[in-house]
Formats: sequence, structure tokens, C-alpha cells
Amino acid sequence: MTENTPNGNAEAGAATQEQAQRQLVLQKIYVKDLSFESPNTPQVFTGQSGDPQIQFNLKSGSRQVGENAWEVVLTITVEAKAAEDRTLFLVELQHAGIFGLTGYNEEEMRQLMGSYCPSVIYPYSREVISELVSKGGFPQLLLQPINFDAVYVQAREQAAQQQQVDMTPPETPPVGNA
Repeated sequence: MTENTPNGNAEAGAATQEQAQRQLVLQKIYVKDLSFESPNTPQVFTGQSGDPQIQFNLKSGSRQVGENAWEVVLTITVEAKAAEDRTLFLVELQHAGIFGLTGYNEEEMRQLMGSYCPSVIYPYSREVISELVSKGGFPQLLLQPINFDAVYVQAREQAAQQQQVDMTPPETPPVGNA
């Protein structure tokens, strides 16, 4: 015998109960490591020609730090170089968040930690980097938003392709006299 919910649909009640057991809670966002270098000051502020070349690198990682608690870390490196390949500034930031996650299966957890959680942390990272660059005496640096869902899907596709390449058996040489 199935127990009906007020709307008469037992399956909808089960789905609602499952969703109620799922929980994602942002517990903390913090700077784990931060570095700003401007090795060529004060010379970089005089006689500068042209727009600097900006190199941006981002990676993310996660690890379990407690029962149902995960730390997600964005590692961001921004380097600006002048036309003569002289470093104007270098910013290195590890920005982390602790997320409470319960009720998700393994695939959902991977997607949350690879896409959703970084997208929560990144706006704070943009603000930290912009402030730091400005305080270093340079014009405001506005990092563009990132579609972490698309980045996650692309990374999963690349991993799947790599796995297919790794699983392809090597060609066997022809047997017999040729």
C-alpha cells in the first residue's frame, strides 16, 4: 500500500522528500594564500608604452575536510607584462570555500565541486585581485566572468577522450612473412 501525499501523488512526495534531504551550505570563504609582486617598480611606472599583455591561469581542486564538509580551492595566477617582456605585476591567489554537502550522489558531488562551488568563490576572487592590483599602483583589473558549467563539461569531455585513447590497444605488427 502506498501512502498518498495531499495532492494524491506518492512519487512526487518521495521526490520532494529526497530533495529536502539534499543540502548545500556555504560555510566560509577565505583567502588561503595570496602574493603580489611588482619586481620592476618604480621603473614600470615611468616610460610605459602600450597595453600590457595579461596572462590568466585558473585551476580548481577539492578535498574533504570533515563529515559532509568539502574545501574547494581556486588557484588563480595573473601576470602582466609590458611590451619589452618586463613583468609589471604578478598576482597569485588561492581562494577557498568550505561547503557542507549532504544527500548528493557521487556524480552530483563532482559536478557541484567542479562547477557550482567554484562559481560561488570566483566573484570574491575577482574582487580580491582587482583591489590588490589597484593598491599596487596599477589601473583596476577587471577579470571577466567565467562559465564554470561550460568549463566543467569541457574538462569531463577531455578526460573521457583521454581515457579512450589510453584504452585503445596498441597496434599489433603483422604476423608472418611480408
